[in-house]
Amino acid sequence: MEIQGKVALITGASRGIGKAIALELAQQGIKRLILVARDRQKLVEVANEIEAMGVETAIFALDLTQVIEVNVTIAQVWRNYGPIHLLVNCAGVAYQSSFLQSKMPQVQEELSVNLFGMYNLTSLMARRMASQRQGTIINVSSLMGKIAAPTMATYSATKFAILGFTQALRRELAQHNIRVIALLPSLTDTDMVRDMKLFRWVIPMTPQQVAQALVVGMQNDSPEILVGWQSHLAVWCQRLAPWLLELILQIATPPAPRREQRQPTLGFLRKIHRFSDLLWSRT
Repeated sequence: MEIQGKVALITGASRGIGKAIALELAQQGIKRLILVARDRQKLVEVANEIEAMGVETAIFALDLTQVIEVNVTIAQVWRNYGPIHLLVNCAGVAYQSSFLQSKMPQVQEELSVNLFGMYNLTSLMARRMASQRQGTIINVSSLMGKIAAPTMATYSATKFAILGFTQALRRELAQHNIRVIALLPSLTDTDMVRDMKLFRWVIPMTPQQVAQALVVGMQNDSPEILVGWQSHLAVWCQRLAPWLLELILQIATPPAPRREQRQPTLGFLRKIHRFSDLLWSRT
């Protein structure tokens, strides 16, 4: 996709990966960025940074779970700033919790924002893109959309769903000259994950690395963009030695609360943890 002279709408643009993608597209010479998130003040800060680079911006403080408000806003955006050539669905929330201790309000929020909100916005945008017979849709999934992670059951479920949704739309919307791409970063150093217990040995990526990988993948017409060597290694391990990946996940998963730990396997896992930590420290 040729970025220069285009108009893009990015959700989740106030922070993390969404913000990094907005800044990277601005550096690549995009004409206008429409920034969407719930926090208006942070959107203003991002917009000021982008406008200092000579790129036009428009900001909309919007909760994607509010269907009527989203419908009205998208109609207004398309009328005032369209046509829009690129949609980046980056808005998302994540909660880390043992499944047995999961809280339904958090589960509902993850489903509403990560999946239903993204679905509704994509539907509104895709219809308009089809009428102009051009467009690109980027759905930000995750490595957890291919490899489910313990303590992240709902988040993994939404990211698997996004990947399936993307694959279906890729075939369905091709006849309208609309490209649909999945972006699958591994753990990324954003404020959303800084309070989480990290998995052993996982090295967080920066949002800038994810944004740069997206631009390269778009230029190469990649249908799925895996970001980082850890993601590629994990996917290949899943294909060639799924039993090994299961063992690694069992060892790498953050410890459960004390009352949920299973005592028969605790001593064995501790020995593996100590051995693996010693091995990694020496390498």
